[in-house]
Amino acid sequence: DRTLVEVLNGTARQGLARVGARVLRGEGIDVVFLGNADSLLDSTQVIARRGSLEAARSVAKVLGAVKVRSQTDTLRRLEVTVIRGKDFKSPPGLHP
Repeated sequence: DRTLVEVLNGTARQGLARVGARVLRGEGIDVVFLGNADSLLDSTQVIARRGSLEAARSVAKVLGAVKVRSQTDTLRRLEVTVIRGKDFKSPPGLHP
């Protein structure tokens, strides 16, 4: 099964969505959209949009995120939204 994910930057730092997408794609997760969040966040959030929380938990594990929640949005054609917060640390060798 493919998990479709969007990654949004919830910080003032440029490029965090792109780095998050590279990390996820490196683990075989299908990132279909990158963009900016509507607000700034202190901590990264992973949101289940459709289906169970299991897909969101798998994505969170890859990113080292602890905040996973469900907020159903059937208009989005994806399973998981990731919003990068100020707590995100780029892995060695991956810089925004």
